[in-house]
Formats: sequence, C-alpha cells, structure tokens
Amino acid sequence: MKKASLLWMDLEMTGLLPEKDRILEVAAIATDWKLNVVAEYTAVVKVSPRLMKRRMVGDFWEKNREAYEALMTQNSSGRSAMEVERELIEWAGHYFGKDIILAGNSIHQDRKFIDHEWPELARMLHYRMLDVSAWKVYFENALGKKFAKREAHRALDDINGSIEELKWYLTFLK
Repeated sequence: MKKASLLWMDLEMTGLLPEKDRILEVAAIATDWKLNVVAEYTAVVKVSPRLMKRRMVGDFWEKNREAYEALMTQNSSGRSAMEVERELIEWAGHYFGKDIILAGNSIHQDRKFIDHEWPELARMLHYRMLDVSAWKVYFENALGKKFAKREAHRALDDINGSIEELKWYLTFLK
C-alpha cells in the first residue's frame, strides 16, 4: 500500500471559536512529498440547525451566501462528529504511519477545532504542520507575488486550492 506524507485538511465551521462553533464539513487529501494525491476523504458533520442559524451570521456569511445555503442544505445528510472522527482515523490509518503532518492554509485554526472536537484524531497528528499561509505572507510581502486563489469556502475546493497554491510557490525554487 502506498503511504502518504502529508495530510491536507480543510474544515468548514459555523464560525471561528472552537468553544462555541462546530465543524460542518471536512475534506482530507493524503499526498506524497511531491504533492501527488494518494487518497481523498470528505464528510458532512450534522450540527444542530438552531446552532447553525445562531452562529452563521455576520459579514462573512452575507458575502458567502452560496456557501451558507449549501452548508445549511447538506446538514440533514450529515453524520455525528464522533462517527466522522472514527472514519477519519480509519482512513488515515490506511495511508499514514504515526505522527501525521497536517497541511493546509491557516491550518492552525483547523487544528484548534480538531483538538476540541476530535481528540483521538488530534493524538495522531505531529506537532509540526505545513501551513501554506506562511508562504503566502512571505511571497506577498517580501516578493510582491500573489497567488490568485479561488475562495469557494467549501472544504474540498479549498484544500485543492491550497495544494495548487503551494505548488505555485514551489515553482520559484527551481
């Protein structure tokens, strides 16, 4: 079986506070170090519609109405956070060894939610992470180069965008 090196993950949440908000959607892509896709996983986490309506308010959700509507609609087909965590652990066990390196854009924010909602999965993750947003900060500010990333605010689209973005930054190293 082909082993992966990086666990790319993106979460869509009701907001940014792990103590008050919940994970709504997860996408995970296992890649090797050359960023070739080894496997993908996606799931919808069922969240109380009342919590969603209470927490998914403000400018962000007004500007991203299409994502809001899609997340609200798919919620009824979701599964419990515990069930999704079990599946993710099993899936990751197929493709990774121990101390999995998490990768993504502003992945530290997703990691807060993983630590809060999925503690068993969190224990499988290495303390080091590959955060594409660090590359973004350097390239935009020091080099004046900006990657044109689409902002779908859907987990699978966003994580694919993060992989594309890192590939773009890496072209400057050759």
